[in-house]
Amino acid sequence: MMSPRKKKTSELSRPLPRASSSFPEPIQSGVNLPRRSFPRMRFLLTSLFLCCFFLPVLSAAQQPAPLPPGNPSEPPAPEPPAAASQESSSKRHSKIPPFLILGTVFNERALAFPGVEIRIRRKGEKKFRYDLYTNSRGEFAVRVPDGIEYEVVVRQKHYKDQSAFVTANMADVQQRLTFKLESTVPAKAGDPK
Repeated sequence: MMSPRKKKTSELSRPLPRASSSFPEPIQSGVNLPRRSFPRMRFLLTSLFLCCFFLPVLSAAQQPAPLPPGNPSEPPAPEPPAAASQESSSKRHSKIPPFLILGTVFNERALAFPGVEIRIRRKGEKKFRYDLYTNSRGEFAVRVPDGIEYEVVVRQKHYKDQSAFVTANMADVQQRLTFKLESTVPAKAGDPK
């Protein structure tokens, strides 16, 4: 007598009879068929995905440069010498102010204070030239022209205003400031310091 295990394997190893019609036989519930993987389908889907996303980028990169406006019958103007293009690029770079004022603002508990208003003006002027706010880490940065002395004023509701003077000279490239704001609201009895 055959064991049930051998009986099952012998049934699987035996080829299935073919039907005379062109349709395959229905799958029998007791027969375990091997699982089929579809590597071709995965390859095709991956290729389709890559083509859809990378072909537009590649085609845009290979577009010819647009022609300058003007009469198309005129010959193109000769390009300026390299020295002239270097001068124009240095003029563009000189428009960026060279001196950087950096700073961090903390609250009375020495935690970073986001959203604090920072106003910067030249020393002796009433009008503020720069108006910005601290980021989520309580930091700010602004580029200013050098050779001038600036006043940096920190303002926040329910806190005392603070100011500092910065001399933007050619010897330094930047100056870092730190402000710790003091509350104008009296502390409650149960609040920790």
